[in-house]
Amino acid sequence: MTKIIGLKDLRENTEQYISHVKKGKSFLVVRRSKPIFRVSPVDEWGDEGVWETVADFTKINKKGVPIDSVIASLKRLHAQN
Repeated sequence: MTKIIGLKDLRENTEQYISHVKKGKSFLVVRRSKPIFRVSPVDEWGDEGVWETVADFTKINKKGVPIDSVIASLKRLHAQN
């Protein structure tokens, strides 16, 4: 059963809802009593095991790396070969 939550509640308690979603729970998010989107675990769609970490950019910078920097590096690498 999908629980209904308000958008404001989701914004204010995002980490709590992420934890619930990781445990397999789904939520229907409403704004002004109208449904706007659903939050559900990825594996509910059969994607479990499909995603693979290719590169963990948080090891370079805790906040990640800007995509422009990654693309520029890949272009330089490609040009060398």
